[in-house]
Amino acid sequence: MNSSTLSTSGTVGQPLSTVGQPLPRGSGVATQEEQDAIAPGDIAVGVVIGRASEYFDFFVYGIASVLVFPSIFFPHLDRLEGTLWAFALLALAFVVRPIGTLAGMEIQRRFGRSVKLTVALFLLGVSTCTIAVLPGYNTWGGAAIALLALCRIGQGLALGGSWDGLPSLLALNAPEGRRGWYAMLGQLGAPIGFLIASALFAYLWASLATVDFLSWGWRYPFFAAFAINVVALFARLRLVVTHEYEKNLEEHELDPSDTRELFALQGHNVFIGAFAALASYALFHIVTVFPLSWVMLYGDQGVGQFLSVQIAGALLAAAAMPISGMIADRIGRRSTLGMLATTIGIFSLFTPILLDSGSMGQNIFILVGFVLLGLSYGQSSGAVTSNFLPRFRYTGAALTSDLAWLIGAAFAPLVALGLSAHFGLWAVTVYLLSGCACTLVALRTNRMLSMKDKD
Repeated sequence: MNSSTLSTSGTVGQPLSTVGQPLPRGSGVATQEEQDAIAPGDIAVGVVIGRASEYFDFFVYGIASVLVFPSIFFPHLDRLEGTLWAFALLALAFVVRPIGTLAGMEIQRRFGRSVKLTVALFLLGVSTCTIAVLPGYNTWGGAAIALLALCRIGQGLALGGSWDGLPSLLALNAPEGRRGWYAMLGQLGAPIGFLIASALFAYLWASLATVDFLSWGWRYPFFAAFAINVVALFARLRLVVTHEYEKNLEEHELDPSDTRELFALQGHNVFIGAFAALASYALFHIVTVFPLSWVMLYGDQGVGQFLSVQIAGALLAAAAMPISGMIADRIGRRSTLGMLATTIGIFSLFTPILLDSGSMGQNIFILVGFVLLGLSYGQSSGAVTSNFLPRFRYTGAALTSDLAWLIGAAFAPLVALGLSAHFGLWAVTVYLLSGCACTLVALRTNRMLSMKDKD
């Protein structure tokens, strides 16, 4: 071989005279820097696929908690009490999610990111499939409820352990002035997952007799969730195990950090970040799972019809998210969250009137609520992640998200339905207003701390 075509780095085909010199544009040869560069659009695809699969799993369980579980696992209780118990089990996943995050990070330290992701999604799939084949209370008694709770805990641990750092990587690789837009992309998984889950349940509900739906029809969405998780696993592994992504993640220090050191030095940022998005997380279940339970128990609208309205709402939320990205890039993400928290607070004042006004009022509540959810939730992810030092950003972002879900969304259906059933729908207004107040206080605190740091 002619030595004049060998570079000192062993690259074939590059003239020796050009070694160490930048290649001219249009030369047709990519530099190493260009080869290792990660396009934000590529990251966005992985984030959307991963989050859509998680949210589909999430909403399949949430919808089943209203339509199925009170009859299958709590038939010995009246419908309201059975639904409240189902919502209590729903919350279990969010309670254990931080534990799953910490356990997953320990696995990542020992065995790598791909092993962690595989274990987490395998646990998620097994837990979901087990729910699909569980016998009911009339067959196994209290053991059926215990196994359902155990599966829900498994789902929560898996969702915590599946944190891959891609949302943070997406934000850090976003072009200047476009972080609001790219932050929104990952959140699109929520309306996509809800739309597919609702459509599947609506189809089964309309196509099957009640006895068939409660006997075997409700199990199909859980099997579908398992299949979707398998596809999502391979899509995400294809990203995180490549040299370019590993290199990019390492350069941005997106690796687990010591949790004790994180809370000792920057623990306040975890709590500020969680409360900064609380209005959006509180609204999350108030327009998805809770109103379905309210209509099921007290409304005069058919379940299939109401699910159709919610599907339309999910489409509106998906359309509103790009708008949230444009607004955030113009006025800033934190200003956007503050403005929308105020708007959600105003919306909450009309909640009792709308939900208690028959089909028309309930439909308006759903459609307007989903638009607000799309606008606010589109910017709720990592709004103050930049507060963390680089070495704490990976762990800090994960625990911030876990805490936001726990405080804002975990008990929302349980609290909203329980309080409204006993004290009226004004309890939902109070619940939403408390979330809005927490968001505004957290954003104000964050601004004051930022100004103090500059001084």
